Amino acid sequence: MFDDRLENEIDLQPYPLIFVTVSGAHLYGFPSPDSDYDLRGLHRLPLGEIIGLKQGRETIETTVIRDSLEIDLVTHDLKKYFQMVLKRNGYVLEQIYSPLVMRTSPAHDRLKEIARDCITRRHSHHYLGMASNQWKLFEKEDPRRVKPLLYVFRVLLTGIHLMRSGRVEANLLSLNREFKLPYIDDLVARKLAGPEKGTLLPDDYPFFEKEFLRLMAKLETAAEKTKLPETPSSQAREDLNDLLVQLRLEKAG
Repeated sequence: MFDDRLENEIDLQPYPLIFVTVSGAHLYGFPSPDSDYDLRGLHRLPLGEIIGLKQGRETIETTVIRDSLEIDLVTHDLKKYFQMVLKRNGYVLEQIYSPLVMRTSPAHDRLKEIARDCITRRHSHHYLGMASNQWKLFEKEDPRRVKPLLYVFRVLLTGIHLMRSGRVEANLLSLNREFKLPYIDDLVARKLAGPEKGTLLPDDYPFFEKEFLRLMAKLETAAEKTKLPETPSSQAREDLNDLLVQLRLEKAG
């Protein structure tokens, strides 16, 4: 059961929603008691706001605070979102397959089916790039915090798991049941304990740098060995197009 404040914010959205799921720290498995909620989803513009002079909003971004709860809600229109599905965008896959579902529909179920054939070897570039960027942010901090380090390892383990299995898993604790990295549970516990325990000692840095480089290499190797295709299947492209047309036309009246 989700907080009523989240439900109320979703109810305020101006267009019909195909799905809304929870992303961010809650999806990754290490939210703090005061963590904001990152909600991501897919909306459908009415046909009149696509073919007419008045163009609808392809992307809607809302950041609000409701009774001390910060909510960040981002949705995209069908066409824009489906185009992202066909690119090497790991974020949209994590949104589609998030188990924390606030709104869903038969079209969401169909999208899950189609998106399986859009997972490719090239998604490794998304996770390699994200991990590298997150590591740079971590390095710049003084003192260095546990939170960005957790994001680094979450991204890397998600990428390796995706290359090996073809399945999306964004929860760090679930991933670590496979990878069994002894320091992950400790880092999560320190992050959840609050700011006073959420920083690293200078002596910790060399070890985690070595782990970062080791897991980057593992992701590169997993991408080389994966059986995933190089690009989305032609059938997936056709199916996304058919789903887009179907959803546009069924509400045309």
